[in-house]
Amino acid sequence: MNGAKIANGAKIVILTLCLGAVVGLVLWLFLRVVSLGSSLIWNVIPQKTGLSWIIVPLCAFGGCAAGLVRKKYGDYPEELKVVMRKVKREKHYDYSNMLVMLICSILPLVFGASVGPEAGLTGIIAALCYWVGDNVSFARQNAVLFSELGEAITLGQIFHSPLFGILSVEEDPGEDGKPPALPKLQKLALYGLSAVAGILVIAGLNRLFHTSMEGFPSFSHASIHAGDYALIIPYILIGLLLCLIFEKAEKLLGAVSVHVPAVLRETLCGAVIGFVGLFAPLLLFSGEEQMSHIMEFFGDYSPWVLIGICFLKLILTAFCLRFGMKGGHFFPLIFACVCLGHGLAMLIFPAVADHAAFAACVITSATLGAQLKKPLAVTLFMLLCFPLRLIIWIFAAAAVGARIMQLMEKKNAAPAETK
Repeated sequence: MNGAKIANGAKIVILTLCLGAVVGLVLWLFLRVVSLGSSLIWNVIPQKTGLSWIIVPLCAFGGCAAGLVRKKYGDYPEELKVVMRKVKREKHYDYSNMLVMLICSILPLVFGASVGPEAGLTGIIAALCYWVGDNVSFARQNAVLFSELGEAITLGQIFHSPLFGILSVEEDPGEDGKPPALPKLQKLALYGLSAVAGILVIAGLNRLFHTSMEGFPSFSHASIHAGDYALIIPYILIGLLLCLIFEKAEKLLGAVSVHVPAVLRETLCGAVIGFVGLFAPLLLFSGEEQMSHIMEFFGDYSPWVLIGICFLKLILTAFCLRFGMKGGHFFPLIFACVCLGHGLAMLIFPAVADHAAFAACVITSATLGAQLKKPLAVTLFMLLCFPLRLIIWIFAAAAVGARIMQLMEKKNAAPAETK
């Protein structure tokens, strides 16, 4: 009996290591294809032709291609929360259209949509894990476990925060008064093994091919003054407001998009992305590289321009999501919050550099807390962007944002249940 138990445990460990390695390989290949494709579309072709405006028909073509694929095969990629809900509640994720998921996840990123890679990649990994579970006899009984581990590794690698990965999958938002269901020690150990395997594979590939996977830029220091403390509550409320504006924009644009025929909807979205690329390229893509630019050169912009960039980024992201160029929204939200933090600091304080980090930190934490409703996961992720000394304010803003949003959703749901 003990021998069989040891053998079974050894098989789980081996399969976990293999899973981490495969996730690392898929993630690296995916992001490499996106990097090469976007460089071709946005740099090589305009430079070779000498026609900057050619990006508009190119992006319209990309949107049309995405629309044709989605019309024929289904609405992919699915949102991150949808993927995670299916894995947790339905204990399965359909993998019959895995190639379609891959194409639909890559196209928006290549053609500059204001979305991140996390939604598409998580769906692909979940599909791959369930395919293995249905085709490898030993893995079948652990399909849910391996799928959740795969999601956690993917999110941890994309956001360069392994602990964020596991908590984003495991941390229960506390609906119906339930306490957070955090991972058990055994599962945490397996996640650690798979995460290490994924990190080693990605590091090895980066070294072999002289590439890199840059994380979000971070503030090297953050000063906290009396004026900053006085603005904590306003910053949290502003973060909540950003979350509500984004969700409202998604809802309104979604209502409009259903009246636009399929394929035309995506083609229109691609054309809009192309026009934005001509006049305001800072609004395109996920916002990771653009955030680094803002942090370094914010002094070149007026505060109202930075605030305007924030709200335009929210609207463009919602537009892309509802008009077919889909993906994740966490990267664009973070970029928007950082722009707003810098803009507000410039308006309020003369020494902007001493206050921008704190403003961006609290606003971003409150926004993501309201969106994810997972304060611990948000806190661990935010520590990649902001100094450790801000951890108390990060957690406080994320927890308050999550709690207020839960209360608002509960209040809005009550009248609907009584009808």
